This record gives sequence, structure tokens and C-alpha cells, in this order.
Amino acid sequence: ARRVCKAHTKVLLKIFLGLLCAAYLAYFIAACWLDFQRAIALVVITGLVIFFMGWGLIQKHCGAKLMELLSPCRKCFLKSWPWVFWLAVLVGLVTWLVLDTSKRPEQLISFAGLCAFVLFLFACSKHHAAVPWRAVFWGLGLEFVLGIFIIRTEPGFEAFQWLGNQIQIFLSYTTAGSSFVFGDTLIKEAFAFQALPIVVFFSCVMSILYYVGLMQWLILKISWLLQITMGTTPTETLSVAGNIFVGQTEAPLLVLPYLADMTLSEVHAVMTGGFATIAGSVMGAYMSFGIDPSSLIAASVMAAPCALAMAKLVYPEVEESKFKSKEGVKLGRGAEQNILEAASNGAAASVGLVANIAANLIAFLAVLKFINAALSWFGELVNIKELSFQIICSYILMPVAFLMGADWADSPLVAEMLGIKIFLNEFVAYEQLSTYKKNRLSGLEEWSGGRKQWISMRAETITTFALCGFANLSSIGIMLGGLTSMVPQRKSEFASIVLRALLTGACVSMLNACVAGMGPARFHCPGRPMLTEWVCRGLGQAQAELDAPWHCWALECSLHREGLC
Repeated sequence: ARRVCKAHTKVLLKIFLGLLCAAYLAYFIAACWLDFQRAIALVVITGLVIFFMGWGLIQKHCGAKLMELLSPCRKCFLKSWPWVFWLAVLVGLVTWLVLDTSKRPEQLISFAGLCAFVLFLFACSKHHAAVPWRAVFWGLGLEFVLGIFIIRTEPGFEAFQWLGNQIQIFLSYTTAGSSFVFGDTLIKEAFAFQALPIVVFFSCVMSILYYVGLMQWLILKISWLLQITMGTTPTETLSVAGNIFVGQTEAPLLVLPYLADMTLSEVHAVMTGGFATIAGSVMGAYMSFGIDPSSLIAASVMAAPCALAMAKLVYPEVEESKFKSKEGVKLGRGAEQNILEAASNGAAASVGLVANIAANLIAFLAVLKFINAALSWFGELVNIKELSFQIICSYILMPVAFLMGADWADSPLVAEMLGIKIFLNEFVAYEQLSTYKKNRLSGLEEWSGGRKQWISMRAETITTFALCGFANLSSIGIMLGGLTSMVPQRKSEFASIVLRALLTGACVSMLNACVAGMGPARFHCPGRPMLTEWVCRGLGQAQAELDAPWHCWALECSLHREGLC
């Protein structure tokens, strides 16, 4: 039997795959037949897999012939399409702004903020004359389209809301392991035992996905999309695409064999991608704070094209890149022998990350407390009451918060969190945001002792996008340490561009917040599944997360008066 199996391995494998496909087809038909609405996610996933597998087969077997056949059409298209495309985009954007903002003029502030941040980054550009405007406009366009689809359309909003809920449910399985190790009491009361085990679980899952090759496949597809639209090189595009899922030190490992020969512009793009995004593993920890998962996912996805675009705006390519062909970049699998080893290695690798998160939180919260005590003492000497780091940030960064789209009354608190994120740590900032959210949900008075206790839902959404990135001063050491350990001979070159990349990464998060500010914050209300805060913004408004779906509390809400809410 063993001899027969060895002699007919390919035939047996094809038979096995055929039976597997037939079984899946039967399962797919049954799921759609029983409840198509329930099976929509399965339909979407199946369609995407079939599309990319089919595209891969076409490229493999007849890609060259197809490109040769379409070459005349392609040349004609490339010559004339940019003018038609950008004219259509301009007309569409102006029309949309006129029609949409006539009812909600506040959105114009976010649009003005987006333009202001782009102009600021252009002013900081290293080579103004060499800016590749194709990459810039395509990156901003992809970010804008993704943002509008997610925030302004019902299918996009519901899809990402569903995805966020599924991730939350998936991460909740961490409780099975953490409660067994630490006990039920500790995981309910202590942050270290509640949020940090999620990082361990997520790291384990990511390692398994890398072992089976799913993460490499997904990163390559996203990289391919960004590359063909923006015209960037494969190495920088691959690293930025990888940042959607992994952190600022892990993503450069995807292009480690090429890092020594990459141009400074390409390295700057790699750094910017790391500063502008968060790792998938820490995303789970932010969700445990009560931060909206759909906003976190949307911010991570939107940051990739925007980071690549702004990196090219701030540090355009003036050298000759060695990596212009798609064949130059390949992704391999890990060295693990089986899936169990991959899971074990992933869990073990997270220990350092968990310790780093815990140590940073202890240190930065203690430092913040000390700084506030010192500032309060200095303030009292000149009769300034309750002077703190947060108050200073609220005054300095308040115009930035307002430009992103936060109401003027909410801008000081949003500016506080921005300052904490940039100068301390995004973990501390998200912890502060979760406190404001809990205050709102618990029904606290909006003002107490002349200070706001919570911010509006729209400001929460904008802040979630603005904080979603590793762009803080402590990350400079992490970034330089990671890249220098990979390519020690380029240490001085890395150090010369890291501050520029940090500034670019911080602005990318703010640009995402501006796009989020151009759409109303949505929430659920009985009888009206897609209400917006703009409609229901009466006195005392709050969102209560009860056993039932989210409810709208408003004392002066037109929908309440009409009996629709």
C-alpha cells in the first residue's frame, strides 16, 4: 500500500482535493439554502478566495501572453486615463461635498483639516520637486474611499461592525486560559490578568497563520493592490502592507534580505508604516479597554495606503531603486516543523511583548503622575490651580483636535489624549479614552467642577482613529533598535530620517481621524437600525450598552418626539 501511495502521490492528492472541494461545495450550498443572510460572510470569503486563486492561475499560466495581447490598449489607457480619472474624482468630490455638507457643515472642518495636514507635510518635504503625485493622490484616494465606505455606507459600516464583533468574540476565548491560570477573580479586577493574556493568544494565532501561509498570502495581495495603484516599489509596499497585521519591528523582517540595499526613501516608508499603524496583537488589548473594534480595524486598514502616500510626499525618491520588479520580493514560511510548534513559539514570543507593555504602563503612568505633581506645585506658586501635563496639551493641541473634526467643547479632552499618545504612550491614551467612554455610558453629568467628564460619540470615533498608531517618542528607540540590529552598517542613515518618519506617522493617524470626522458616528437604536449622532444629539445624550442592542438616550430628540426611538 505504501508503494502504491508513493507511486501515485499526485493522483491521490488530486482525488483528495477534489473530494474536499465537493464537500465544501455541498456545505456552501446548504448554508446558503438554509439562511442566505446568515451565510453572507461565507459567500464573501469564498468569493474572495476564488477570485485571488483564479487570478493567480491566470498570471501563472497565461499572464505574459495576456499582457502582450493587451499591450496596445494598455499604452493608450495609460496615456489618457489620468486626466479623465482625476477630472471625474474632482467633479465627484465637489458634488459630494456640496450635497452632503449642506445638512452637516461640521464635516467641512474635517475636510479642511485633511487639506491642512497634507499641506503641512508637503512643506516638510525633503525634495519638493520630486514628489510622486501619483502615489500621493492614489494613497489619499484609497484612504478616502475606504473611510467613506466604512463610515458612511450601511453595508461597509455593518461589515466592519460584524468583523469587529467576531474578533471580540474570538478574543474572548482567552478567558478560558487566563481564568484557569489566574482564577476568575483576578481576570475581572486586574488589567494585567484581563488584557495582557489577549496579547499572548493573538500572538499564538498569528504564528499559526504564518505557519500555514495565510498571512503571507494576505499581505502579498494587499501589497500587490497598493503597488499597482500607487507605483511604489515592492519592498516598501510589502512592509507597509505587513504593518496592518504586525508591529513596527516585525514588519521590516518581511523585507530583511533587501533592507541593506533599499534607498533612504524606501526605508523612510518602512519607518512611517511602523509609526502610523498598530500591531494586531495589541489591538486586542485596546479592545479589552472597551474601544470600538470596528474603528480600530478601519484605522489600521486605512493607514496603509495613507502612510505610503505621505511617506512619498515627505521623502520622495531621488535615488535609483534596485527593487522595481515584482520578482524581487518573496515571502517564506517559518522554520517550525508543525502547527503545534508554531503555536508554542508564537505564545512564547509574546512574553517579551507582554512584559514590555506592562513595564511601559507602570513606568509611564508613574512618570505622568510625577510630572502632574511637579507642574501642580509650580502652578500653585503663581496661583494657577490644577496645572497638569494634560491641561498643557489641551491648550497646545486643541486647534489640531478641532481641525480633525471634534467639537470645540470636546477639543481640549481630545487634545489631552493626543499629547499623551505622542509624548508618552498610546496605551495610556486609550486607557484615558476608555475612562471617558465609561463615564458617558454610566450616565455621569457632562460637566463637573468646570471640567467635562466625557466626550461625544463622534469625538470618541475621531480620537480612536487619531490614537491608532505607534507614533510616540518612546517608539523612536524601538524603531532604531530593531532596524539597526538587522542592518548595523546603516545605523547613521536610519537615525537621520527617523524623526521625519515619526512626524509623518503621527500625521497619518490625524489624517485618518479627519476622514472619520467627515462621517457621523453611528450607533444602534431600537426601531431605527442606523441612527446617527447628528440626528439624535439632544440634551443628555448617551449611549447605553445594555443587554439589548445599543440604545439612544436623548431628552430632546426629534425621533423620541415622533415615537420612532
